[in-house]
Amino acid sequence: MQQVLDAMTGAAAHIGNDRLDILGANALGRALYPAMFGEERPNAARFVVLDPRAHDFYLDRDQIARDVVATLRSAAGRNPHDRDLSDLVGELATGSEEFRQHWARHDVRFHISGVKHFHHPQVGELELHYERLEVVFDSGLTIFTYTAEPGTASAERLALLRSLAATPAG
Repeated sequence: MQQVLDAMTGAAAHIGNDRLDILGANALGRALYPAMFGEERPNAARFVVLDPRAHDFYLDRDQIARDVVATLRSAAGRNPHDRDLSDLVGELATGSEEFRQHWARHDVRFHISGVKHFHHPQVGELELHYERLEVVFDSGLTIFTYTAEPGTASAERLALLRSLAATPAG
């Protein structure tokens, strides 16, 4: 799967599981989420709910938080005996009153596509379209891709981020 991700050069991409653990990414995907990929075990839910940097990173962070909780609720419904998922939900509930409130609503959401707004620390504001691609041979894995509308400021900034990601740190 890493080869597939690396072959995606015009889009930021990462692969994850139902618990929103990030299992791999292409260079642009890692560059898009520098704070999350700085963690030992990157997890989108943990980043959105518990990391204060998420409030500045996502311009629509409150909606992202609701979506994350609803996504985890959906995963719990599909696999109620997933101990790792139960542990993650417990960790998030212990660490966040907001998470507990959203979890109590019992909302379920299945992300397929949409738009996310970011304030990236290196390139500024980005409006990126995301798509969820199910990995057919492993039903627990999903690839997310992020692209910008051609000819927009976001496309220019994403190209700049791609250039920065390709430049070796020195």
